[in-house]
Amino acid sequence: MPSPPITELTTRAREIFRLAVEGYLVSGQAVGSKTLAAQGAIGGGALNLSSASIRSVLHELEVLGLLAAPHTSAGRLPTDAGLRLFVDGIMQVAEPTLEERAAIERRLSEPGPVEAALAATSALLSDLSAGAGVVMVPRREPRLAQLSLVPLSPGRALAVLVGEDGTVENRVVELPDALGAGALEEASNYITSRLAGRTLIEAARLMRSEIAAGQSALDAASRDLVERGLAVWSEDAARRPVLIVRGQANLLDEVALTDIERVRMLLDDLENKQSVTDLLDLAREAEATRIFIGSENRLFALSGSSVIASPYRDRDGRVVGVIGVIGPTRLNYARVVPMVDFTAQSLGKLIG
Repeated sequence: MPSPPITELTTRAREIFRLAVEGYLVSGQAVGSKTLAAQGAIGGGALNLSSASIRSVLHELEVLGLLAAPHTSAGRLPTDAGLRLFVDGIMQVAEPTLEERAAIERRLSEPGPVEAALAATSALLSDLSAGAGVVMVPRREPRLAQLSLVPLSPGRALAVLVGEDGTVENRVVELPDALGAGALEEASNYITSRLAGRTLIEAARLMRSEIAAGQSALDAASRDLVERGLAVWSEDAARRPVLIVRGQANLLDEVALTDIERVRMLLDDLENKQSVTDLLDLAREAEATRIFIGSENRLFALSGSSVIASPYRDRDGRVVGVIGVIGPTRLNYARVVPMVDFTAQSLGKLIG
């Protein structure tokens, strides 16, 4: 009997590969030839193969590096390269249902600060995806509206900072010398009258420019107070949360607990928020949702985890943050990818 045409073999291998990957994504377990054969006609009736024939094709796919056998007698599961091929070339996404869309939009429309909506949305994404929801909060550059320096005790003053967005922050400022209330008032008035409406960087630049040009009416002591007030504002901005993670408990499902060491490593990775933020930062310049699979990213290589992330933009099209889902490589990519994308678009409408 002549060998079948290569086009037929390619179709057969493609269908068996697709079913093997989809079976793994559903069960989290390696898929064997008997399981595939038991499904009946493969490829919607286009092919009908015996267990032995399927086993032969699985071996070919293993040689190609798309599948791997965890044990000699076990079935096959996709490698990171296999998952990448599936995601990029075979997977058909399933758009979020009307119920899922409504739930996401309802969470985002709840009253309260933006950070609260972001936290609620990441928790909802976690629930819908069975992974951990993550949001990288935009690093806001607050604009000054008013600053008041109120004496507390010798060598200490209370800085009351008001932003244009209505936020109020109180910080204790250490003073080098016991300055009178007049110096504190002078510094407060200068910041409010000359620096209001500017970001921290803009305010500091203007102040240095005026001092260098001899245009500042402040004496040395008052200049020092202004610098301390701006430093307090800078410290407050730096302390704003830049990453929200919700739903780590979802990573402890029945399948995951069979590999508790991998789960432990993943949870440890999530605790390293700066590294997670650095990874999400890679998605900031993407035009659409990005998928990082297993060893493709250094952070989650050991835990064998995947990240689905999408940038969200304001009404001017500027990227202001990233939202996504982190979980095992057997995430339901076809469902989670469009869900993350829809959430990013909805967030953009909220941020404005």
